[in-house]
Amino acid sequence: MIVYGSRISYYTGKLETYLRYKNIAYTPLPMPYGDAEMLKKKVGAVQMPIVDDDGKWMSDTTPMIMHLETQHTGNPVLPDDPVVGFISHLIEDYGDEWLWRSAMYYRWWYANDRMLASNVLTDEVTGHLKLPRWMRLRMIVRRQVRHYVKRDGVTETTRHHIEQSYHNALIAMTAMLEKRPFLLGNAPSLADFGMMGPMFRHYGQDPTPQEIMRNTAPAVFEWVARMWHAKNQGQPEFVSQIPDDAAPLLKEICETHLVQLTANAEAFAENEERFDMTVQGCDYQDIAASKYRVWCLEELRRRFELLSTNQKKSVKALLPYSQATVLWNAQPSTLSGFNSDNHLPFGKAMNVFKGGLP
Repeated sequence: MIVYGSRISYYTGKLETYLRYKNIAYTPLPMPYGDAEMLKKKVGAVQMPIVDDDGKWMSDTTPMIMHLETQHTGNPVLPDDPVVGFISHLIEDYGDEWLWRSAMYYRWWYANDRMLASNVLTDEVTGHLKLPRWMRLRMIVRRQVRHYVKRDGVTETTRHHIEQSYHNALIAMTAMLEKRPFLLGNAPSLADFGMMGPMFRHYGQDPTPQEIMRNTAPAVFEWVARMWHAKNQGQPEFVSQIPDDAAPLLKEICETHLVQLTANAEAFAENEERFDMTVQGCDYQDIAASKYRVWCLEELRRRFELLSTNQKKSVKALLPYSQATVLWNAQPSTLSGFNSDNHLPFGKAMNVFKGGLP
């Protein structure tokens, strides 16, 4: 298995952590942007990571993990209990789609972080360009700041809330890790791998958020290393029900991520390319509507509908917030039209982030 990505990539780190835990052999290689047209033919979009598994090409880390779970059944990462499993999917989606904004903000807003990341990416992904290195470096910085800061609602007004979102995630995870080595048991679940995306190669490596994590949430810093070194120790034991210490994280997810999914789906239903949203009293403006995030909401709704009546009641009791009703109400509409043939992780993926260098 070849994993094309980057050693500082959000989703590459998430997938590599999973592959290491499952003891799936792989070779990490830089994304071959010089062969972009070939990659588009294979998977539809050039975004990290892309996997070549003996001629079977895959993209999108969540569908990849779900597929690989069917092929490598030892030490499963999906909890057996349906309610715990649903919450694990919800936490993973939050790690994938909400914390992305603050992770990219820290990397490209602060000078030291920006300098480190741009130098790595310049050497990893722009070697095929026949331009001086200083020019390629400048291109990377301008592109990343434009796509992942300015076009994602980051302003002097919103950045304080964006930073608080990171602090809130650290506080909530610390509460869960006080009693368990992993978020939902004695072994990593899908929730842990979802949170590893931002916590590992962004917050845990970029200078500014790493210092915050070390000083304010050492239990999370320790968990990052534990996840990277996690070993199969037999049948995992996940919690049989969601513990009370998960309440702060679930509240944060409802007040942030589910608000974003709702506003995005409303904009998409109205054929709007941009939208505004108010999250925990902070006004975000001119956010790009994402078809992929409409599909994310569709998936959460689909998984909720698979639960029994009593299990649905349990989920609703865990999420007693008005923002959570989007998970079981029909509005806003979520007819994304994406993956209707259930082709993922194979075949055509969607260019989720237009900048192309997550």
